[in-house]
Amino acid sequence: MIDAVTGRVRAAQNAFARISPAPLMVRAGIFVTVLAGFAVAFPAEVLSGRPLLFMAVAALLPAVGPRRVWPTFAALVTVGGWLLATDGYGRPVALWRLLALAALLYLGHTLCALAALLPYDAVLDPELITRWLLRAAAVLLGTAVLGVLLLQVAGLGGESGHQWVTVLGLLVAVGIAALLGWLLRRK
Repeated sequence: MIDAVTGRVRAAQNAFARISPAPLMVRAGIFVTVLAGFAVAFPAEVLSGRPLLFMAVAALLPAVGPRRVWPTFAALVTVGGWLLATDGYGRPVALWRLLALAALLYLGHTLCALAALLPYDAVLDPELITRWLLRAAAVLLGTAVLGVLLLQVAGLGGESGHQWVTVLGLLVAVGIAALLGWLLRRK
């Protein structure tokens, strides 16, 4: 029994010693991005004291376990904070805040996808991460431009805000995640 525990401790020490900086930087990027998403989504009244500690832990979870359920959990907490701020605290829906929140959600998601592919001891060419982030920036720019144009054409936006669109988008995202999980377990 003691030999098994000692062996596991040594294996953990060896794994910790082999960690390279690039995967750690990607995971630090996940933490910062998710925490920034919380700061944009939640009302300022909630961002102090104990809730801030819980948000920091919730932002750390996807950085530690990007292959698990934690990225989805963090995205749901972010959307919950957005709904709390707009519905519970009456914060008006501002286009800049909506675009920033969507960008942070996407960036957190794509960084989690990259981190899920990288073992902790991966040695990477910095160009790989640069290309990954440039591709994400191109997607974000195209989405923001198209979103603003569609809002202008449809005549939506301004101070009216459409909560039902947020809730519908959340339900679609959860439904797709559940469907994908069911399909993966079916194998």
